[in-house]
Amino acid sequence: MLKRVLITATCLLLLGAAAPQASLHLTFEGLRSQKGSIRLCLWHDATGYPDCTRGTGATKESVSAANPVLDITGLPPGDYAISAIHDENDNKKLDKSFIGMPTEGVAFSNNAKVSFGPPKFEKVRFHVEGETTQTLRMRYFL
Repeated sequence: MLKRVLITATCLLLLGAAAPQASLHLTFEGLRSQKGSIRLCLWHDATGYPDCTRGTGATKESVSAANPVLDITGLPPGDYAISAIHDENDNKKLDKSFIGMPTEGVAFSNNAKVSFGPPKFEKVRFHVEGETTQTLRMRYFL
């Protein structure tokens, strides 16, 4: 009897130790060209958002603008946010005009509106559980 209890307890611990995982399927639309890359940061919290260069806690990914689809697997379920740029010249940064306007495309999860700066983290946050899909529309200002 004790042996059966120990085996059952061990099995339950092993099953419980395997945390559930989620996946995220991303599609980018509205690109003005197939040149360069789409560079994105997947944020689990607002620390450093939306600047990928300062965001130490963000997961950084890139995908060719010629095939703007990306799957991210093995995520713990929870809330996330995405900031992305269409790095047309592949210089690994968002190019801006002399007045600070982006000259390359930008996108945010939930297709949050951009006005006088990036949208707040609360506007771009979305829940990931199981298989989740987001379609992000690139916006160009110049």
